[in-house]
Amino acid sequence: MVWSRLKKTRKLSIFLLIVILLAVGMIVSVFIGYRQVSKAPELLLSSIKEGANLSLGKIQQTATRDGKKEWSLEADSANYMEAENKVDLKKLSVIYFLEDNREVYLEADRGILQTNTNDIEFSGNVVIRNEEYQMKTEHLNYEHGRRMIICDQSIRISGQGAELTAESAKYDLNADKIVLKGNVVATIPRDFAVIPDKGMR
Repeated sequence: MVWSRLKKTRKLSIFLLIVILLAVGMIVSVFIGYRQVSKAPELLLSSIKEGANLSLGKIQQTATRDGKKEWSLEADSANYMEAENKVDLKKLSVIYFLEDNREVYLEADRGILQTNTNDIEFSGNVVIRNEEYQMKTEHLNYEHGRRMIICDQSIRISGQGAELTAESAKYDLNADKIVLKGNVVATIPRDFAVIPDKGMR
């Protein structure tokens, strides 16, 4: 009788041990899966069911066309709204990739990314930088189809010892060309020297 009870107790212990090991295995697999998704949050964004909303911590997203990387985005937080096809981003920075391995950097307090077009609306302390100039404004839009940055309010551009202000601007990333419009004012120091065959694009 005692031996029978010991045998049953041993079987129960083995069964409980197996259950515990299976539970631990499931927890570990879920944790590893979460870490993989957190390292590539764009995979998480693409897996959300239709109509769902989701708030995320720091994310990264990249847009490509014909296998070529066009921009890379990082943000401190994101609120994904599937029903509206948009992501509300906070404290974001974007790198736009130009020809000849040149880059343009953009930072803003907030951005609205349209997931169906990859267009982005930036607002709050918007700063654009390239190797020659820095541009500051409070609001602008990026049209992904045309690779165009459009600012419809006052903008200030500084670099190479000069400063320009205008009521609006367009930055064609394909041509790497900036067009200013509306009450364009240039402030140039007395010792400013024009470099032959070079100028603002």
